Amino acid sequence: MFSSYSDRTANAYKRISVETSMNVIDQHKLAALLFEGVLNSIAIARGAMARGDVLTKVNAIAKAIRILEEGLSTALDRVDGGELAANLSDLYAYCVRQLTLANVRNDDSLMAEVVDLIQPIAKGWNEMRQLGSFQPSISVNM
Repeated sequence: MFSSYSDRTANAYKRISVETSMNVIDQHKLAALLFEGVLNSIAIARGAMARGDVLTKVNAIAKAIRILEEGLSTALDRVDGGELAANLSDLYAYCVRQLTLANVRNDDSLMAEVVDLIQPIAKGWNEMRQLGSFQPSISVNM
C-alpha cells in the first residue's frame, strides 16, 4: 500500500537528484560551484556574526570549511598537479585555520582575509572557461 509523506523519503529523492546532477556536470563547473559555495558560506557567516546569530555563524563557517577540505582540497591532483596543486593545498589548509580562528574569536577580519584569498582564484577559474583555455576532462551524460 501507499505510505504517507515522510522526510526520509523526500531526502532520498533530494540525494538522488543531487547525485544525478553531479554525473552531468563537468569538473570545471563543479569547482566553480565549490568556490561559490565557500564565498557564499563566508558571507552568510559574516552577516550572522554581525547580527549576533551564533548558530548560523557556526554552521556557515563549518560549511565553508567542509567545502575547502572535502571538495576543493580533495579534488587537487597531487600526483600530476605539481607546484600549483601543492600551493593550492597549502592555501586551502591556511584558509581552514583562519576560518576556525575566526569562528572561535568572532573575528570578521579573518573571514575577510579568506575571502580576499579565495575570490581571485574563483574569478580566475571562471575566466578560464570564458577565454576558452579550459577543456573539461569528463562529461557524463545520462
